[in-house]
Amino acid sequence: MHSYRTHKCNELRKSHVGQQARLSGWIHRIRDHGGVLFIDLRDTYGLTQCVVEEGSSLLAAVGQWRNESVVTVTGQVKARTPETVNARMPTGEIELEITEATLQSPAAVIPFQIAEDDGAGEDVRLRHRYLDLRREKMQRNIRLRNAVIFSLRKRMWESGFQEFQTPNLTASSPEGARDYLVPSRLHPGKFYALPQSPQQFKQLLMVAGFDRYFQVAPCFRDEDGRADRLAEHYQLDVEMSFVTEQEVHDTMTPVIKGLFEEFADWTGTKHRVEWLPKLTYKDAMLKYGSDKPDLRNPLEIVDVTAVFARDDVEFKAFKGTIQKGGVVRAIKAPKVSTQPRSFFDKLNSWAQGEGAPGLGYILFEPSSSLPPAGGGQGGVAAVEGKGPIAKFIPPAAIAELCKLAGAEPGDAVFFVCNMEGPAAKFAGLARDKICDDMGIRETGVYKFCWVVDFPMYEFDERAQKVEFSHNPFSMPQGGLETLEKTDPLKILAHQYDCVCNGFEISSGAIRNHRPDIMEKAFALAGYPKEVLERKFSGMLNAFKFGAPPHGGCAFGIDRLVMILAHEPNLREVNAFVMNGQYEDPMMNAPSEATPEQLKDLHIKVDLPRTVKKTEAA
Repeated sequence: MHSYRTHKCNELRKSHVGQQARLSGWIHRIRDHGGVLFIDLRDTYGLTQCVVEEGSSLLAAVGQWRNESVVTVTGQVKARTPETVNARMPTGEIELEITEATLQSPAAVIPFQIAEDDGAGEDVRLRHRYLDLRREKMQRNIRLRNAVIFSLRKRMWESGFQEFQTPNLTASSPEGARDYLVPSRLHPGKFYALPQSPQQFKQLLMVAGFDRYFQVAPCFRDEDGRADRLAEHYQLDVEMSFVTEQEVHDTMTPVIKGLFEEFADWTGTKHRVEWLPKLTYKDAMLKYGSDKPDLRNPLEIVDVTAVFARDDVEFKAFKGTIQKGGVVRAIKAPKVSTQPRSFFDKLNSWAQGEGAPGLGYILFEPSSSLPPAGGGQGGVAAVEGKGPIAKFIPPAAIAELCKLAGAEPGDAVFFVCNMEGPAAKFAGLARDKICDDMGIRETGVYKFCWVVDFPMYEFDERAQKVEFSHNPFSMPQGGLETLEKTDPLKILAHQYDCVCNGFEISSGAIRNHRPDIMEKAFALAGYPKEVLERKFSGMLNAFKFGAPPHGGCAFGIDRLVMILAHEPNLREVNAFVMNGQYEDPMMNAPSEATPEQLKDLHIKVDLPRTVKKTEAA
């Protein structure tokens, strides 16, 4: 018989009754039923109930064992009595009567429960992550992660892609976040950077003629922690030669759609997968107030600036903003006339908590004094407005507003007024808040779409300069001529994102493969030619020797798994992670370097004054 196990803890069945078996694992639970000990033994595959019968010579020793101790037990497989069968367990028709028991590794008192969720905080869970990973939910999530990566690899191989591994010690690159720098011992005063993405290397592989590349790539970004963002993340990185934007979408859509169909019922609740028509960035921001809209939310935003700009509308709070170039956005909330006043008051309080003056609205009711619009019996019932700002809007403007918003009697329309960028952002937040307060977000579905036509540049208010808005290596729509003749803030790029249920799951572009276009594109963002040649000399030189038109994208694997696992936090789908302050309490990272290490690296530490005071205290 094997030293540790003849079966895994999920394998024994009624057909094994009468056989000798040996199992090894962790004590999930141990229960004393009046001189009879029951042990639920767990390994990564499942649970088996084991029993030490009354009168056994093992009772005294086994009775001292703690939960989470590692043990090996041997005995005979017996059928459970009908009243003790557990239909929820695959092994629920049998139990193992223990005749031999070995304590392989005793456990100390555990800091939180493994067998059940006892509400332990994230700090204690991360400090003892090896224990946290024993829990059923975490085991399920990590198995899902493994299965997702295997499935993605298989789908990419079947689509004719080759898998590569690119360097993790490379040069710094402006890709939207801070780099993690690694000092070089052999080259004093110089630093490597951990890659924010394998961007330049995958483009160089296209120049090398490999045509279809993919990689499950680790990426590093030194930015503030968030629930849906990690300092170190993994992405399915993809690049293709001689392709259009549409061909990239056509290639990757079935890969991701198939993945979600494969794992749609992983959590036990079956989900549909819907791929919706693509959206332009401009339409996404107007209709949904976000470039990563949650399309399960049926509410849409419309522009009603023209209504409040009318001469007969006297609402000065909006008029003043419009005269400065601002806009008014409206969100229709259908059939809310039966909602109590508190529904509207809570939304107004929420808006004030977000820093807005409030959330004005008009409630539409059938008019008792106006004839139907269009006249005759076939006319649409006329409406009149109720609410805090309705008195400032005459009937003709109410009718126009009703038409623009698609409102009917019983509906309400909420308003956001500000300059275009802030108005779009806050209207997007209000759209989601109203949807959730009404309880109308669709469930049981993954809704995907591609968002296209992103602006090439944006104006950085802090630096007071034009900067890349997305990926600096993207091809501008219209090429060199557009860069030379068009206002940079009006130039669109061949850039695109893929979104699902309010999350950006992929970003990509058709690349800029010509040195002359790249030189001009970077110059508009304030990078002179010498900076471009210094930072990207490898890629620029390569492009001089025949670079194919190429493009690609990268899908965030952590985020894909998070969505499939229905988890709100990326840290729940990774084995080992840092906390929100990017500290690893289990490994005590980051930690101070020794004087010898710093000397080898030719580095002196100059701590901020606040840190020095804290340490001195």
